Amino acid sequence: MKKITIALLFLLLGMPSFSTVWVNDLKDTFLTNRAVILAVNIRTFNAKDTNKNDIIEPELGETTGNFVNAIQRLDELKEQGINTIHLLPITPVGKIKAIGTAGSLYAASDFSKINPQLDDTTNNLSVEEEAKNFISECHKRNIRVIADLPSTGSYDMYLAHPNYFVTDKNQQPIVPSDWTDVRLLKVKNADGSLNTEVYELFKNYVDMVMSLNVDGIRADAASSKPYEFWNQLIKYAKSKDPQFLFLAEASDSWNEPIAKNADFTPYDKLLQAGFDGFYGSFMNYKDWKTYADLEKQIQMIKSLPQKYGAPKAVIGSFATHDIVSPIVTGRENYSTQLIWLQATLPVNTYFVDGFQTGDAYTYKYENQKAKKTYTDDNVYYVHKGKLDIFNFSRKPGGNNGELLEEFAIANRIKLSASPLINEADICFLKTTNPSIIAYSRTYKKSTIIVILNKDLTFNQSGIVHFRGINEKTMIMPLRVPTSPIIGKNQIKVDLPPSGITVLTLDATNSNK
Repeated sequence: MKKITIALLFLLLGMPSFSTVWVNDLKDTFLTNRAVILAVNIRTFNAKDTNKNDIIEPELGETTGNFVNAIQRLDELKEQGINTIHLLPITPVGKIKAIGTAGSLYAASDFSKINPQLDDTTNNLSVEEEAKNFISECHKRNIRVIADLPSTGSYDMYLAHPNYFVTDKNQQPIVPSDWTDVRLLKVKNADGSLNTEVYELFKNYVDMVMSLNVDGIRADAASSKPYEFWNQLIKYAKSKDPQFLFLAEASDSWNEPIAKNADFTPYDKLLQAGFDGFYGSFMNYKDWKTYADLEKQIQMIKSLPQKYGAPKAVIGSFATHDIVSPIVTGRENYSTQLIWLQATLPVNTYFVDGFQTGDAYTYKYENQKAKKTYTDDNVYYVHKGKLDIFNFSRKPGGNNGELLEEFAIANRIKLSASPLINEADICFLKTTNPSIIAYSRTYKKSTIIVILNKDLTFNQSGIVHFRGINEKTMIMPLRVPTSPIIGKNQIKVDLPPSGITVLTLDATNSNK
């Protein structure tokens, strides 16, 4: 049996056609779990590394990623089923007390301009014009764009505007957590009122990205700003475009501030402030041993509309740029499991560029002394196993064609079956093996059954109980590493490490 069989049920639904005039629909897309998001770093997105040493050397004629050559990859993303891009920060980066030879994307030195590193200097266009053209090309392909809003300022910004920053008892700017290249912004004054200067920085950022026709914002470390700050900023943005999305980098499992003197606003208060969604806790998935934590997370997600009196949604935060590549964690099987989980759970699909082709984000120059630097750091600093955001590095790669095929097919099935994924009840099924997790989704006459092995190391076999199924039930496999055995009220599986089986069947045989 082939590993993947595409159900005609989904393919016959087809894909809608779109007007050539772009109308932002990101909020509606996100709140119905139809966003298939890819996080990209424009600085490396389509970089040209001709000598294959993983670092981009312009002096040798190599080209860093920019808004012009990024357009060349958009058709590729569309074919993969991507309908939303998350642009990692496009603001100018700090060069003093920097991390890496290009500077961290999150060390913002200006909130009202675009990083000149993203400019194609071979033409007469400004980087702002190039960015706007890139976003227009995204929209022509029905790809929405989310811009990342950094939460902190660079040391360069502190030197220019010390009044923007929180200081300690020694009047030194505060370093959040272990982010040695950035400093904590002073969001509140001593009397508890909002610092209007810092608020204006963020308001200027909103104006800047909206002038580019960006469709929404992902707020970095959103919990580090108070309710009042976000409530005011979100109201401002949505008064200009009600469909403008606000996604909070926040989790229900996070409960500590990023620094001793920082605010901490929990995810629920952020949603009350106006955020449309947040990260959830799927970043902890690899440590969950049984179905209980997954079931708890899904129940929380499904309860959000009732709790807030308005739709709210999450991303599948299984593999963000802050998380080690799934290829490193559990090889191809684990990556495939994450693909199909996001295709069948009530979440917005979210991955980082390079995931789809199996990039382990290893770099030949990793943490070595640099031949050339554009900051005051002379080391090619990287986070091992994670997308490089600190240097002019190679285009995200990998050559895993099977993973790419699964990625594209699962994304398209998710979009074709969006009513089922968004609206269907989810039922976790009893299994005879705690390492095997199973759930079903039923909507009208369609049912999807997902069975997975949570064990990253060993094969696991067991029986999944599903009332009403029998040997004569018509089963259509979407994804089967090994053929399941169907019996009366049960499905017997033998799954490899991190294996996942996805089946469809007629709803008349489903377990309601």
